[in-house]
Amino acid sequence: MRAKHAWWPALVGLAIAGLVGCKGSVTPIKTLLDDPARYDKQTVQVAGDVEEAAGVMGYGAYRVNDGSGTITVVTNTNGAPRTGARVGVQGEFREAFTLGTTSAAVIMEKQRFTP
Repeated sequence: MRAKHAWWPALVGLAIAGLVGCKGSVTPIKTLLDDPARYDKQTVQVAGDVEEAAGVMGYGAYRVNDGSGTITVVTNTNGAPRTGARVGVQGEFREAFTLGTTSAAVIMEKQRFTP
């Protein structure tokens, strides 16, 4: 009877490894902006400091700087965090345009976390 349940420890180990792996998958903003077409409409995670923020009634927009670059995050559920806050964001990357050496893009926030 004991051999029937021998797979449980392996399953728990895989689940824990998967959760730990998710936390380490933060992408540098510079990487996103250097090749925006590659990440367009993909779920990404970034973390950094909020430089500017505006929000009203649960909607908001804020700029996150991770030291490698800055990107605008748009939210329609959580409002904007305060300027100076350290945040992590998971959301859908949306390429707006690339003109010469300038790339514009936003992240549509799905979830915010503490980095």
